[in-house]
Amino acid sequence: MLKRLIEISRPVLWVNTIGTSVTGMWLAGFLWTWDIVPILIWVTFPMNILIYGINDIFDQETDNINARKGGYEGAHIFPNEVKPIWIAVLVTNVPFLVYFALTLPLAATLWMLAYALFFTFYSAPPLRFKARKYLDALSNTDYAFPLAFVPLALGVTPVWLAVTGLMAWSIAKHAYDAIQDIPQDSDTGIITTAVQLGPKNTAIWATFWWGISTVLFALVNIPVAIVNAAIAGLLVYGIFKTPTPEKAHDLYKYSIAFPYIAGAVAGVQLVTGLVLGIYP
Repeated sequence: MLKRLIEISRPVLWVNTIGTSVTGMWLAGFLWTWDIVPILIWVTFPMNILIYGINDIFDQETDNINARKGGYEGAHIFPNEVKPIWIAVLVTNVPFLVYFALTLPLAATLWMLAYALFFTFYSAPPLRFKARKYLDALSNTDYAFPLAFVPLALGVTPVWLAVTGLMAWSIAKHAYDAIQDIPQDSDTGIITTAVQLGPKNTAIWATFWWGISTVLFALVNIPVAIVNAAIAGLLVYGIFKTPTPEKAHDLYKYSIAFPYIAGAVAGVQLVTGLVLGIYP
């Protein structure tokens, strides 16, 4: 069952939680600190089984008619797996949140609690942001929360430009990715931002938010901002040229690579700064 739960947690997407947490540590001025280890453990399997396990529980109707589910893009779960998923979510997350509440500053703990709750109610009723146009994309700002709670946990003020930049990026990325699911969401009565706007207008929405993220990133890290603008430009150009869910699905694999590439650029800069003796 553990192997199955790990599959449901979508390991290929763990970079979204691990990468932002490591970046939060770097922005706090640490190349490495052992104080981050409990947080890094939490944002691997525990947080991702919360994000994607709960999502799979409440998306069974749409997942059953979605051809891209059943692989690295998401699991098809069975009714008898719902209880084990809930148990895994609670057993692996509650102890961490209690530990953080007892050992970390209140501000860090509140951001962490918000992180878990936003992801829970993205999929779960009664809020179920996923099925609420515009709120589905706006609620995905939670992907940026590690840039706030990691520095706070380490006793450092977050780089708020980076936090808000990644929030804007996440809004764009969520809406863009949802283009590929327009037929399935429409058939099951889920009105996402992408369903409401259609492929081309969703690409315009994503362009607006990616533009904001590029400006904010540029105030923190020029190379990352350039990479952000270049990849975002390629993704939206593809939809403007062929505004269909099928084209969005073809481009999805490139959007998955987005955080890996940006992280690699930031990592190279960090190591270079360390070698040259300019790392703080």
